[in-house]
Amino acid sequence: MKLSVIIPVYNEVATIEEILRRVAAVPREKEILVVDDGSGDGTPALLERCRLPEMRLFNHPRNRGKGAAIRTALPHVSGDFVIIQDADLEYDPADYAKLLAPLERGEADVVYGSRFLGRGHHASSRWHYFVNRTLTQLSNLFTGLRLTDMETCYKAFRAELLRGLDLVSEGFEIEPEMTAKAARRGARFREVAISYRGRASHEGKKIGWGDGVRTLMTILRFGVFRRG
Repeated sequence: MKLSVIIPVYNEVATIEEILRRVAAVPREKEILVVDDGSGDGTPALLERCRLPEMRLFNHPRNRGKGAAIRTALPHVSGDFVIIQDADLEYDPADYAKLLAPLERGEADVVYGSRFLGRGHHASSRWHYFVNRTLTQLSNLFTGLRLTDMETCYKAFRAELLRGLDLVSEGFEIEPEMTAKAARRGARFREVAISYRGRASHEGKKIGWGDGVRTLMTILRFGVFRRG
């Protein structure tokens, strides 16, 4: 079964080469769809220099957001399963086998890699931990799911399901939109524990309070729509 890895990239010149190396090292048939989202730090030039045989590169002329990058890549997906991979080093591609196992066994349509299962939680700050858990609980309230980490980057989907969600979000609010729309379609969700190394804002973390507000509004928007 072929895997498609979507990597949205914005100003990750310090980490993009290493994350591509780690993704390429995963021992399975795959394609890597990289979307540079208007980077201005040398990332585009570096991506051109370190192209991989299984990699396709797409460029946004200006920064639009994570959701827009995922939506740009989706029409080009040719794999059976899709994993979304951030371009920093917070998430480890060595966990792909865990994410894909429930899909390959036919036990799930969507698998989320939870940072809060297993041996305690890991977060870049107490504030991020509190916000993540609060947004996850609100999402669960509207979707009827029992997730521990709705905001995780590591989301693995059956490709046909993800392509059919008709996504519209531009930024980080893509996370609750994908969750709500997949739940509305009756998708079977599973969570697996993953490793996680959170980074702080001075290390390049880009999620701020404004993203939390937009995520909240997206939960309400699609949650109310689902209940109606």
